[in-house]
Amino acid sequence: MHDERRRIEERVERLHNQRIKPAIYAATVPFEVEAWQAPGEPVSFEEAAAARYAPFAMDTPWGPPWGTTWFRMRGEVPAAFAGKRVEAVIDLGFVGDWPGNQAEALVHLPDGRPLKAVNPLNQYVPIANPAAGGEQIDYLVEAASNPDILANNFAAPTLLGDVLTAGDRPLYAFQRADIAVLDEEVWHLDLDLQVLLGVMVHLGDHEPRRHEILHALDRAMDALDLDDISGSAAAVREVLAPVLAKPAHASAHTISGVGHAHIDSAWLWPIRETKRKTSRTFSNVTSLADEYDDFIFACSQAQQYEWVRDNYPHVWARIQESVKKGQWAPVGGMWVESDGNLPGGEAIARQLIHGKRFFIEHFGIETKGVWLPDSFGYNAAYPQLAKLAGNEWFLTQKISWNQTNKFPHHTFWWEGIDGTRIFTHFPPVDTYNARFSGEEMDRAVRNYSEKGAGSRSLAPFGWGDGGGGPTREIMERARRLADLEGSPKVVVEHPDEFFAKARAEYEDAPVWNGELYLELHRATYTSQARTKQGNRRSEHKLREAELWATTAALHAPGYAYPYEKLDRLWKTVLLHQFHDILPGSSIAWVHREAEAEYARVAEELEVLTGEAIAAFGGGEPRVFNTSPFDRREVVRHGEGTTGWVQVPANGSAAVDNAVPDDLVIVEDRALDNGYVRVELAEDGTLASVFDRRAKREVLADKGNLLRLHTDLPNYWDAWDIDKHYKNRYMDLVDIESVQVIERDALVGSIRVTRAFGKGSKITQTITVRSGSPRIDFETEIDWHEAEKILKAGFPIDIRAPHSSAEIQFGHIQRPTHTNTSWEAARFEVSGHRWVHVAEPGYGVAVINDSTYGHDVSRTVREDGGTTTKVSLSLVRAPRVPDPEADQGKHRFTYSLLPGASIEDAVAEGYALNLPLRVADSAGEPEPVVSVDGEGITVEAVKLADDASGDVVVRLYESRGGRAQGVLRTGFPLAGARVTDLLERPLTEDEAAVDGTVPVTLRPFQILTLRLKRAEVN
Repeated sequence: MHDERRRIEERVERLHNQRIKPAIYAATVPFEVEAWQAPGEPVSFEEAAAARYAPFAMDTPWGPPWGTTWFRMRGEVPAAFAGKRVEAVIDLGFVGDWPGNQAEALVHLPDGRPLKAVNPLNQYVPIANPAAGGEQIDYLVEAASNPDILANNFAAPTLLGDVLTAGDRPLYAFQRADIAVLDEEVWHLDLDLQVLLGVMVHLGDHEPRRHEILHALDRAMDALDLDDISGSAAAVREVLAPVLAKPAHASAHTISGVGHAHIDSAWLWPIRETKRKTSRTFSNVTSLADEYDDFIFACSQAQQYEWVRDNYPHVWARIQESVKKGQWAPVGGMWVESDGNLPGGEAIARQLIHGKRFFIEHFGIETKGVWLPDSFGYNAAYPQLAKLAGNEWFLTQKISWNQTNKFPHHTFWWEGIDGTRIFTHFPPVDTYNARFSGEEMDRAVRNYSEKGAGSRSLAPFGWGDGGGGPTREIMERARRLADLEGSPKVVVEHPDEFFAKARAEYEDAPVWNGELYLELHRATYTSQARTKQGNRRSEHKLREAELWATTAALHAPGYAYPYEKLDRLWKTVLLHQFHDILPGSSIAWVHREAEAEYARVAEELEVLTGEAIAAFGGGEPRVFNTSPFDRREVVRHGEGTTGWVQVPANGSAAVDNAVPDDLVIVEDRALDNGYVRVELAEDGTLASVFDRRAKREVLADKGNLLRLHTDLPNYWDAWDIDKHYKNRYMDLVDIESVQVIERDALVGSIRVTRAFGKGSKITQTITVRSGSPRIDFETEIDWHEAEKILKAGFPIDIRAPHSSAEIQFGHIQRPTHTNTSWEAARFEVSGHRWVHVAEPGYGVAVINDSTYGHDVSRTVREDGGTTTKVSLSLVRAPRVPDPEADQGKHRFTYSLLPGASIEDAVAEGYALNLPLRVADSAGEPEPVVSVDGEGITVEAVKLADDASGDVVVRLYESRGGRAQGVLRTGFPLAGARVTDLLERPLTEDEAAVDGTVPVTLRPFQILTLRLKRAEVN
C-alpha cells in the first residue's frame, strides 16, 4: 500500500477547519443591542437595569481596562427556527482562547437571575430545544473588560495591572450577538473528528489502529457533500461510527475525569473581579450539570462559595441543588488554595478548620482530601495537618513543573516530619486544566510512573486559572473516550471514588519523606516583601489577640470574647495567603490592596488586644509576653527608659528597674555585653563576632555582607530566581556613615548607612542588649532597583552537614552539599522564623521577623576549615506582572544568634516576632496555660469556636525529639480531651488531676487539647 498519510491528514484538517466547523451554527439573526458603560467599580443588577442605554453596533470598540459595560440584547426567535435547538451566540471581541484573562460576561434574565456566562470557549446561551418560534428574548449582559496581562507573554512590564495606571482606551471590539440554530449533527461530527484525530496522531506509525482511523477518515470525507455540510453530516458520522465503537484494550489505563475550574482568588485580576468570576464559572457549571447527568464537578476554596452565597443567591441555590444531586463535589477543605510554604503552622490549621467547617455547615459534607493543584511546593507538616483535619488524601499537580528533576511517583504515600503519612496523587496528565485532547491522553499514559502496580490516574478537566470550567465539548470528548481503542479509558467520577480505587489497588505504594520542593518559582519566598511582612505580622498579632482575649474571658468579669471579630480577621488573613497573593506573583492592584488590608487588620487587632488587657483595669506598667517561652530581657517603657523584665510564657510581670551585672560596653565600632563582642570593619560589615561563652570566633569572613545580585530569570519574573543570579553581583561596602546611636547600660547600637544603585539607600541599626547573645540588624531600605535581589550573608565558621530551617510546627533539615541534582536544585529554599547550622557542640541561628527566602552553602578554606554561609533574601525587584514590585520603603529586622541550640532558635524566633508589650494593668492574671517539659511548645490559646467556654490549646514538639511534661492551667480545670483540628473529641474526657494534664509527644507531633472549665461556686 502506498503511504498517503500526508494527503489524508491535510485533507481532513482543511475540511474540518474550513467547512465543518463554520457549519455548526446553521442559521442566525442578530440581536438588537444597546449599551451602558458603568462608571467606576461594578454596580448591582438593579442599578444597571435602571440605567439609560444607547444603541450599540457590532465592531464598535468598548471596554476600558477593568471597566464594566452592560449590554441589553433583545430579539425574537424566527418561526423558521421552530423545532430546532436555538442558542444565543455572543462574541465580545475575545482575544486568543484563554477564558480567564480577558473579556468575560454574565448573562441575566430581566428579573435579575444570572443565566449563564460567556467566554471565548463558551460563547453560547441556551434559548430553546426545541424552539417553538416567536420566543421573545431579553437579556442584560454584564461584560467585564479585563485586560490581557499575558498579551506579551510576560516579556515586558505592563501598566495594565492596576486600575490607577491602566488608562481608559477601549480594549475590545464587539463581534457578534446572534440568535442561532445549533446544527447538532454537524456539531457531533466536529467532536467525532476531534477525538479520532487526537487519538490517531499520537499513535505510532507502526500501530495498525493509526492506519485504521486514517483510512476511515479518508472514506468519511468522501461522504461529505461540500455543498450541503448539514445534510451530509449524518452520513459522514455513519462512516466513522465503527472506528468510534471499537473498545479499549483490557489493560488500558483508566483516567478518572473530575470536572474542575481553577479560579485564582487573585492573580492577574483583583479580588473584586474574582468575586464575579465565581458567579460566571459557577453559572456555567450548574448549567452544564443540567445538560449532562454524568457530569461531576469538584470545587475547592470555601471563600469563593461564601462570595457566591453573599452576592449571587440564585447561583448559590443552583450550587446547593447540584450538591444534593451529587454532581457538585466540594473538595479541598481549605478556606482558599493557599501557598504551601509561607503561611505559618497555625494559619494552615485555620485554613483547614474554616474550609472544612464551611462545607459541613452549608452542605452537610465533610471533605476527605486536600486539593492543592497549583501551589508552589508543599511543606513537610502537611501530612499531619491534613490528617488532623480528618482528611484521607492529598492532590497536587505543580511538582510536574520541576526545572531539574522529574519527581519519581504519581501515586504514593507522603510522610511528614512527624511520621504521619497521607495517600497522595500527582495526575500524570500534567495539568489541572485538562480538555481530553489526544495529546493529554497520550501524555498521561506515557508519563504514569506506577505502570505494573497501579492502573489509574486522575485528570481535573475544564478551563482554569481565571475560571471558565468544563464545557459541553469537553464532556462530549470524555464520552467518546470512555472505551475507545488506542486511548486510555475515561470515566467521570468523584475524586473520593478515584482515591478509594487507587488506594485499593496500590496500598503498598512507595513513600516520599519530607517536603515536596518545587524546583521552580523559588523567588516566591521573597517577591513583594511588604505583602509577606503583612502576613507574618498578622499571624502573630492574631495569636496575641486570641491569647489575651482568652485570658480576659477567664479572669476579667464582664469581658466578652470577640468571636465574630476574630473569625472575620482570620478569614481576611487566610484569603491573602492564596497562592498568587502571598507569594508575590499578582498584579500591582492585588498587592496594593493587600498592604491596605494588612494595615487594617493590624489596627483592629491592636484594638482587640488593648481592650482585652484593659479589661484587667488600669494600674502600673506591666509587661505582657505572648511567647510560649519564659523571657528575661530588656524592655522599653515610658519616655525612652529601659528596664529588665522576667516574664513567664503566656503571662505578664512588672518591670524590674534594677541594673544587672552584665552591662553593654559601646566603643566606636564595637559592642560588648559579656556574651558576645561585635566588631565592625571600616566598611560597616562585621569584622568579628566573638562568642565569649564558647571562647570562639563565629565568623569566617565579613559578616552581614549585603550583596546586590542581577536577577533576571528566564521567564517568570516575580516567580523565579534562576541559578545564574549568583554569577553577577556587587558587594555593598561603600558607606555614608557609621555612628554610635545608643550607649545605654542595657542597650548598645551602631548605625550604618549606605547609598547604592539607582538612588537606593539602606540604614541598619546593629544592636546588642544586656543578658542576650542575640545581635539584631534593624533594617530600613528605600529601594529603587530593577531586576535585582539583595541578600545579607553570614559566613559562619562551622562545618555543618545540613541546615535546619523552621517550617510549620517544626523544622526541616536540608544537606549543605550538592552531591546530587536534587540537592543542587535547592539553591534557594524557604524557612520561617529561623535557620540554624551546627557542628557537634556548637550552633548558630539566623532569625528574622518577615523574611522567608534564603540559601545555605559551604566551602572549605585554605586553612582546612569549613565556612557555612547563610544568606537571607531581603528584597527583589521583578517587573512582571507588577512593574513597581517592592519599590519604596521597607522596615524589618533579622538577627544573628551565636552559640544557639535548636531550642534557642525556636525561643528567639518567637521572641523577635512577638515583642513584649508594655501596658498599664491593675490585674496580675495567671497564664491561661503553662507547660513543664522541654520541647513542648504552645502554638495557640483560644476559646472553643462553639462558644461553649472551653479553652482550646494547640501544642507541638519543637526540637525534633520525644517530649514528656505536664500542662497546668491558670483556671479551675474539670477535664481535658484530645481533639482534631476542628475541636471535635478524639478521646474520652479525662478528669484533671490537681489542674494538670500529662503530655507525651513524639517528634514534631501536634496536639490539640480541649480544656473544660470547672464550675466555680
